[in-house]
Amino acid sequence: MRLPLSVLCWLVLASLALRAPPALAHAGLPETSNVTVRRGHPEDLFAGATFGAVVSRDSGKTWRWICPESMLYGGWRPESFLWQANGDLLAATGASLIRSRDGGCTWQAHPFFSSNNLWPSGLEAPPSTPSRLWVTTARASSPNGLFRSDDGGETFTAIDALRSTTHVYSSVKVAPSDTRRIYVSADTPQGLRIFRSDDEGSTWEEIPHPFPEYSVDSRPYDLLVLRVAENDPDHLWARVTAQGWTYLLESKDGGHSFQSILHPPNQEHDGLDEYLVGIEVSADGRTVWAATYTRFFRIREGGPTTLLSLPEGNACADRQGDTLLVCGSTWVHDWALARTRDEGDTFEPLFSLPHILPPACPARTPTQDICRPRWPQFAPSIGADPTLPPEEPVTVEPGTPEPPPKKGGCSSAGGLVPAACLLTLTPLLRSRRRDPESSRR
Repeated sequence: MRLPLSVLCWLVLASLALRAPPALAHAGLPETSNVTVRRGHPEDLFAGATFGAVVSRDSGKTWRWICPESMLYGGWRPESFLWQANGDLLAATGASLIRSRDGGCTWQAHPFFSSNNLWPSGLEAPPSTPSRLWVTTARASSPNGLFRSDDGGETFTAIDALRSTTHVYSSVKVAPSDTRRIYVSADTPQGLRIFRSDDEGSTWEEIPHPFPEYSVDSRPYDLLVLRVAENDPDHLWARVTAQGWTYLLESKDGGHSFQSILHPPNQEHDGLDEYLVGIEVSADGRTVWAATYTRFFRIREGGPTTLLSLPEGNACADRQGDTLLVCGSTWVHDWALARTRDEGDTFEPLFSLPHILPPACPARTPTQDICRPRWPQFAPSIGADPTLPPEEPVTVEPGTPEPPPKKGGCSSAGGLVPAACLLTLTPLLRSRRRDPESSRR
């Protein structure tokens, strides 16, 4: 049964009145979800979001919308993106490997994985060898494995030692200080595993991880390698879930043993009671930032865990040198992305959702032709101006592929709360925000 719009609006208003942070973060309201910077080009920034993505080519001064329909992933939203120095944007969505070669204007699903019914789950390309890509796949009851590309993602070959019809591979990470060291996390019929290679994939060590300390009533699941320290190939972080709790784990012996390191304040349990969005790590590996749907933690080696005052209601992080780029919630503290140069004590806002502008891509590219007509309907949901300015000539970068023929039949709703309802909500939401000056602490 479809509810009338007035009833739907009333239900959303009621949920906001209850002020349940997890529901606000990712179950209806538009939010940023991850951020990446183009390698070697700090002026180019890209933020994934619940409503597609936004891109800036001027160090964050302006941000342009990219709708999810043009990015080919529908309900499968990437947890992170990779932006290579040559301009290639890539993401493993869980259903396909998508790539854009023109800054987000044209997206294509990689035919190798699509034609073989493979579901890419993890993507890695070390900065020192950007032409080498590693991709894991995780489709249940299907031939999964680890795949390697030596030509920037044009072609892929399978790593024979990890081919399996029973294993599901969740992620792959390469040690920045030694690219021969590779970690792959997996779920197998025998339990959770870390596969480790010290020779760039030629041979592998299989390391079982039963996690008996978490296996009281049910088997742990969702083991995911998150990061390898920049200065030590034996130092890495992972997550695992058990009985509704997520544990942030640290290993200093190359993945042979792990210890939980996140102990939220005022909680007797040493795990998180909500989804861990991701982590960021300092260059020396001694400080970790952990983001959830509503909270942001700083964990210093040998010190206490600090629940930072911001962001709240939504969080993610990406480190660039000594600066952290951090997702936040416009609905709570007036910014959707900010930077911090003091490890999270204070924040400098980069943009809030109402500052987002319509797409600005060449004509006959999917982002321009699909997303631009959707802007008047989408803009009110983020408090932006729905007026479409005249199209401006856009310079196409050399080597940009010819866009594919435009396809019709996409839903214009995109799973968002109806614009009419959000127009009603906007004054209420803004009344809940903090004083702008307080958002800098």
